[in-house]
Amino acid sequence: MPADGRQEKTIDGQHLDNCRYTGQRFSGRRTGMDNQAMFKLTYGLFVLTAKGDGIHCGDNGCIINTAGQVTVDPNQISICVNKTDFTHDLILKDGKFNISVLSEKAKFDTFKRFGFQSGRDVDKFADYAGHYERSANGLLYVTEGTNAYISGDVVKTIDLGTHTMFIARVTDLETLDDAPSTTYTYYQSNIKPKPQTAAPAAGKKTKTVWRCRVCGYIYDGPELPPDFICPVCKHGAADFEKIEVEA
Repeated sequence: MPADGRQEKTIDGQHLDNCRYTGQRFSGRRTGMDNQAMFKLTYGLFVLTAKGDGIHCGDNGCIINTAGQVTVDPNQISICVNKTDFTHDLILKDGKFNISVLSEKAKFDTFKRFGFQSGRDVDKFADYAGHYERSANGLLYVTEGTNAYISGDVVKTIDLGTHTMFIARVTDLETLDDAPSTTYTYYQSNIKPKPQTAAPAAGKKTKTVWRCRVCGYIYDGPELPPDFICPVCKHGAADFEKIEVEA
């Protein structure tokens, strides 16, 4: 016990102040960063919508997983959007957006519609009548598999390299359903179909590929570039897993 009478904090007999968490237990040494710790952060999932450019589409949307309230008075929210997303450029131009909060009732088709294709190539709201409404700011919000929507006017942008953070003043919001909001973990476990890649047959020659955990895209190659971006869902190298398939 220390001289001042305080109780020493220990785990497995080790001084807590000298410990580092390794994923299983505390250790006196730290050999490097555990990047898997980033997966312990919690994320929601949202359909982000904006006014179209009038050429490719009248309205557009994409899936994002970073949205949250940053101040109460004034009521402000933040979102982060990949610069490669068409919706990113539309928000920069128009200065306003809606986010529809996806619930546990959301179907995988919603993620495919808004997350696995670009508004530069398709009208994401085509053949989707009855599953969206238009809010007071003139933008669409999704009503299928969502529990709320929030409208925002951009008051500040922050360049984050690959992404832009938009800080917005809340101009409207409404609860649509009592179903719990879905999380990225819930999406992975209950909404997203499980990969159907068959295990290599015994004795067959195999090769190493990398599979996107989000959409299932396969990168053919023994090493995945650290800056690789999935061409389908736009997630980075951290969301890929190495697997063996038949050559």
